[in-house]
Amino acid sequence: MTDSPEPQLQAHPRLSAVQQTMLIPLVARALGGGLFPGHACGDQQAAELVRRLQLPTAPYLVDRPTVLNILWRTKVIRDTGLAFFARHPEAWGVNLGCGLSQYFQWLDNGRNTWLDTDMRPSMELRRRLLPPDTARQRSAIIDLRRPQWWQDLNLPAQALGQPLFMLCEGVLMYLQPQQVRHVLHSFAAQAPAGSRLVIDILAGCAVGMAQWHASVGPTKAQFHWGIRSLQELTDCHPRLRLLATHSVAASHGWMGIAAERMWSYWSSTPLYGVVELGVD
Repeated sequence: MTDSPEPQLQAHPRLSAVQQTMLIPLVARALGGGLFPGHACGDQQAAELVRRLQLPTAPYLVDRPTVLNILWRTKVIRDTGLAFFARHPEAWGVNLGCGLSQYFQWLDNGRNTWLDTDMRPSMELRRRLLPPDTARQRSAIIDLRRPQWWQDLNLPAQALGQPLFMLCEGVLMYLQPQQVRHVLHSFAAQAPAGSRLVIDILAGCAVGMAQWHASVGPTKAQFHWGIRSLQELTDCHPRLRLLATHSVAASHGWMGIAAERMWSYWSSTPLYGVVELGVD
């Protein structure tokens, strides 16, 4: 008698339009290395989830610029996290709006602790697919649109007694501008000194244009937040500091660099990028 085949899981029917966008980076990390070997991130866990969810991957992979953007973004966040935990080896990391990403596979140093957070439908899907929580890899249900989202993290004194590493990728552009300001304000007001927050940013011209995005458009999600000046990221609280800005342009070769130079005549912000914010 042979074992019955493992059941194939389908995406949760309660996922909203924005929550469906979590599948875009999942496929990019799982299979994007085949398109861009020099940017492969080696995410075997993502590859397994794509298999179990039986995702139709072709519609995602045909959008090659987005696949490259995600692989580039993953490396920037991973490298920033590794540098942070080298300085603070017993600190906590928090992924705000984690979707199905699993950064702890790269950032686990044997001493730090990781907290993955997202809205209830996303976390229910995550808990169906991934192993249960452990002492150093935990999860929580939060909604960044709630004024008390920071309190919902329920971080223990151990976490707040040292700097935090926090990231929020592929999330803020779907929130309203005042909600994004509240997220940044809460981080600045509540996080211990020396904490870091890594986010991705869109230029303001992208707001309202998600329907033209090859991967995001089919989900019916919309971009509501973008920036016209990097100063917008820090003007909501005096403790906030802009520590680093990374533009995706260079990863697209000479055409990306040329486009960025042309864009720089109108704006000091990248068309798409990743920034690292800190608190004094």
